[in-house]
Amino acid sequence: MDDLIEFLLSRQTILAALVAIATFATILTIAMSLFDSDRLGRRMKIIASERERIRARERERLNESKISLRRQPKAYMKNIVDRFNLSSWLGTEQAKNQMIMAGFRGPQAEVGFLFFRLVTPIGLFLFSLVYLFFLSNLGWPVMMKIGAAIAATYLGLKAPEIYISNTIAKRQKSMGRAVPDALDLMLICVESGMSIEHAFRKVAQEVGAQSIPLAEELTLATAELSYLSDRRQAFDNLAARTGVDSLKQIATVLTQAERYGTPLGQALRVVANESRQRRMNEAEKKAAALPPKLTVPMIVFFLPVLFAVIITPAMIQVAATMH
Repeated sequence: MDDLIEFLLSRQTILAALVAIATFATILTIAMSLFDSDRLGRRMKIIASERERIRARERERLNESKISLRRQPKAYMKNIVDRFNLSSWLGTEQAKNQMIMAGFRGPQAEVGFLFFRLVTPIGLFLFSLVYLFFLSNLGWPVMMKIGAAIAATYLGLKAPEIYISNTIAKRQKSMGRAVPDALDLMLICVESGMSIEHAFRKVAQEVGAQSIPLAEELTLATAELSYLSDRRQAFDNLAARTGVDSLKQIATVLTQAERYGTPLGQALRVVANESRQRRMNEAEKKAAALPPKLTVPMIVFFLPVLFAVIITPAMIQVAATMH
């Protein structure tokens, strides 16, 4: 048993395992790029099902029926969540809003989040205990090992939140890049005489090639405009689901136009110009921050090589002269 543990923890075994993992990841990446399906079509199908869910919810509210097209979560996850009553002490309103902003909607998303928020820290705690006390020969004291296991547990508790935060950041970045073009298309549609519902639907179809999350949110907004009794609620929901400043401005402009009858074309033109200027300012800010970021890599990687190229011939000549 000791020989097996020593073999598994040897440098050659770890290096071979890392090489195998890197090779497998490379092959998997190439295979996924070759067999990549139509992401836009798949997301549009999800939006269609979400629209049907909104329709069923509004019909249920009006007719007091029991019709529901929601997808049910997996049975074992739901049983664990209900048995331990995780929604009362792990589920918060902020977490629900973040899941909506990340694109995870419906009861199955909430149940999955609560399930992994319970299982991940327990799994990392047990794995860290087994690794630190039985598999590794680090020579740490017992209290340090227990502290490392507690740190792994805390990391497991925060891992689902970190994943959702990263997903929100990616979605907002994608939508922020596509918002100026979407606003220009929306302005053209509105000034051509289209209603805001038709404008949203047309822009969602055109902007899907550039940003799938933005097309998804606009399609959901179109569905809510069709079925909600208060149209302003649909605009507020769009701003809450996205969290993008430009889309919040759009929601405010549309709400004011709905309430006070202000000219929509002029307001959209102003918002489009501000959004495009904001995107240009962000690009300029990143460009201005590039030289300070390059300072450390240049000092660490370029200057030693430059000094070696300059000083080495002189040192060789000095050594030859002294010899």
